[in-house]
Amino acid sequence: MPPSAFLRLVGLAVLLALSGCATAPDRRDPLEPFNRAMFQFNQDFDEGIARPLAKVYRDTVPAEVRKGVRNFFSNLGDVMVFANDALQLKWHDAINDAGRVMVNTTLGLGGLMDVASELGVEKRDEDFGQTLGYWGVPAGPYLVLPILGPSSARDAVGLVGDYYAWPVSRLDEEGVVWGLVVLRYVQGRADLLGTEGLLEQAALDRYVFMRDAYLQRRESLVRDGRAPKFDDD
Repeated sequence: MPPSAFLRLVGLAVLLALSGCATAPDRRDPLEPFNRAMFQFNQDFDEGIARPLAKVYRDTVPAEVRKGVRNFFSNLGDVMVFANDALQLKWHDAINDAGRVMVNTTLGLGGLMDVASELGVEKRDEDFGQTLGYWGVPAGPYLVLPILGPSSARDAVGLVGDYYAWPVSRLDEEGVVWGLVVLRYVQGRADLLGTEGLLEQAALDRYVFMRDAYLQRRESLVRDGRAPKFDDD
């Protein structure tokens, strides 16, 4: 199954969630029964597959190689950041992003080294979900996606845009695409090893803690860190 087919399955999960769940007390999370079930599925997947695989990767791959992999995917991600800054008409930031990609792709040996950061070129965080929010598209209901985790109706749509802006999606070899997708996921999960205890210590209800943290962070990213405006009443 190609990654694009997986995205279609994610879309199907969104439709099933929107059509099959009753309203929950938290107005941001009307799909809570579905989301809690998906949250538990993701927890089981992480404990049984993702975390053990990430531990093997961390313990067998040298730190410098893992750093190079992290930088490589970060450089590819900067292409998506550039596209979304341009879509938000943030031309200064878009030029910054393009500079990062050019420097790291050339001087950084295809992105294996983050030369741009060493030169003081700021790394930014933008995606298509943020772009939709920038243009006024509401977040919609909170949504937990299979394997991918916390999201929202808007951000789930944004994932599709991000995938097609990701240079890997342009490759013709399906096996290579899937290999890079899995490697990116495992690298990201390996970077989170050792942080699970923070979640367990911080929350009696891990689902609620993760939901609130995700929604607050996404709101901050869409507003570029600015506080939300409230009506006088």
